[in-house]
Amino acid sequence: DLGQNVYRKKSYYIVKVEQDVMADNIDEANDKFIEKGGINHDKIGTDITDENDGVTTHYVEADYDESITEYIGKVAYIDDEYAEENGDVEINTDAEENMPDAVDTAINLQNEEQIGK
Repeated sequence: DLGQNVYRKKSYYIVKVEQDVMADNIDEANDKFIEKGGINHDKIGTDITDENDGVTTHYVEADYDESITEYIGKVAYIDDEYAEENGDVEINTDAEENMPDAVDTAINLQNEEQIGK
């Protein structure tokens, strides 16, 4: 291939990841997303690219930009008389979020400190 021109194209793709988690509050949800969610960066490599007709992949990278966590609903039984018996649930997007008040939060933190959490 001596004398052959070589070109490199940098392409930026936007990958949107939406994940859901059950948590008592938004802080716990964010902790779970950070520790147990997101992209498995070990899977980001040349195997996600097409390489045909002389095209080879030089580099693949995934960067983190920003995220927004929002309340989407509460797990509730579906509107069916046998739902509880059958365990049929859905995310009720009309249900209000339970927000612990500052006193409850302070008590929980104090209890966790006492047991060494």
